[in-house]
Amino acid sequence: MEKVGLIAGNGKLPELFLNACQKKGIEIFCVYLFESVEESVKNYKNSVKYSVAQVGKIISYFKKNNVSHLIMLGKVEKNLIFSNLKFDLTATKILLSTKNKKDKNILKAIIDYIESENITVLPQNYLLDEFMASEEVYTKASPDKNEKKTIEIGIEAAKMLTSIDAGQTVVVKNESVIALEGVEGTDRTILRGGELAGKKCIVVKMARNDQDYRIDIPTIGLETVKRVAQINGRGIVIEADKMMFIDKEEVIDFANKNKIFIVGIKF
Repeated sequence: MEKVGLIAGNGKLPELFLNACQKKGIEIFCVYLFESVEESVKNYKNSVKYSVAQVGKIISYFKKNNVSHLIMLGKVEKNLIFSNLKFDLTATKILLSTKNKKDKNILKAIIDYIESENITVLPQNYLLDEFMASEEVYTKASPDKNEKKTIEIGIEAAKMLTSIDAGQTVVVKNESVIALEGVEGTDRTILRGGELAGKKCIVVKMARNDQDYRIDIPTIGLETVKRVAQINGRGIVIEADKMMFIDKEEVIDFANKNKIFIVGIKF
């Protein structure tokens, strides 16, 4: 039986991956990073918990179980870098090797170290291609002519934001940029945009131009759309072929009931 390691953060993606592997008869050895991960991930037979700062123990667990391929899935909050984590020697060595503390550079350094230990890191869409966003209008509602201009501005701003590795989400309205994502993450950025500009904001979420699928694939799901509804927003624009769209049927149904548009755009 094939073995694959899983480093699991929060959200639905680790659970979806476990389900996909079980269907294909792949044995998973899972390290989950937080008590808040999905119960199915915590309760999986080969699951153990280590802190995100215990990189040495994580790698040792995989090597002990003869795992030669692994995948990293799920949300790890950016503000962890500012918390009082006690990094092990391996994690400290990796952090010292990075030229700065951008999350992309930290994750790339972690991947480089893992692969130096003869463990291949798989792209995050491995076995999950069915969840990749496509170029289409998913909902009954769609942007009008004026909103399309605002969306163009949002795409430009989001791409600039990804180029400096600050975030991937912007909130726009009436051809103006309202909020840019920083360390707080997508959901709080959406709420802040609503506080600043009120109703009918549009959320634009883009991938990096040089997206490394091993590191991070931007994802939207039900919680994202709920935040848009919470601020009485108009819709969400996502980048086709470079992002994941999970719980699609449930999300589209919720969006239609709340007259929110969801549009996948190629860029």
